[in-house]
Amino acid sequence: MNTWIAIGATALGCYAVKLAGLLVPAGALERPLVRRLAALLPVALLAALTAQQTFADGRVLVLDARVAGIAAAAVALVLRAPFLLVVAVAVAVTAGVRAMGG
Repeated sequence: MNTWIAIGATALGCYAVKLAGLLVPAGALERPLVRRLAALLPVALLAALTAQQTFADGRVLVLDARVAGIAAAAVALVLRAPFLLVVAVAVAVTAGVRAMGG
């Protein structure tokens, strides 16, 4: 029964957040600071998620093949490679390091 309470509370919470977003006045959303934050927030969240998934396993810092893949992707980005090539480089380097036992 506790699972259904959690599901119901989560659904109500999601609805409340959505409703709060709809109740914000349009003038507040047109401010330059709000626009800048809205543009940067998804990038920051994606970077944090990538870092957490790459370097953490629960509460333990992990340095394995994924770190080499991220480093290779960073080098490809600095060299201005197309996005699909950046992903392919990261995948290839990660797979190569794992195949070598790293």
